Amino acid sequence: MGKVVHVAVGVVRRADGRILLAKRPDHLHMGGRWEFPGGKVEDGETVQQALARELREELAIDIQALSALIEVRYEYPEKTVLLDTWEVTEFSGEARGVEGQSLAWVAVDDLSQYEFPDANEPIVAAVQSRQI
Repeated sequence: MGKVVHVAVGVVRRADGRILLAKRPDHLHMGGRWEFPGGKVEDGETVQQALARELREELAIDIQALSALIEVRYEYPEKTVLLDTWEVTEFSGEARGVEGQSLAWVAVDDLSQYEFPDANEPIVAAVQSRQI
């Protein structure tokens, strides 16, 4: 198997408990599916730095508080991903799709109604188990 793609993933939770989802662009791997926002960890970055950068670039929000949620290693036929997932419980700014992506604030109970990339299923389960 080739290189593992290390991805910082943010489960952004609003004060009302809703979770932010972003729709993957159609031209990308697993395009058209919903995902928790984030992106690749670049050389020299910590996961937290990568997540902060990605959420600022993609959503125009800044992380104020976060905690580790789950780490998922998943092998697709064409690549392996390591999803280093953090729950973002406080942030500043108003989330918007800076890159033109659709966004949705979703109740935890409704997450199962959305189609996610296969690797995201353990994240959905972890979010649902931490429901407040």
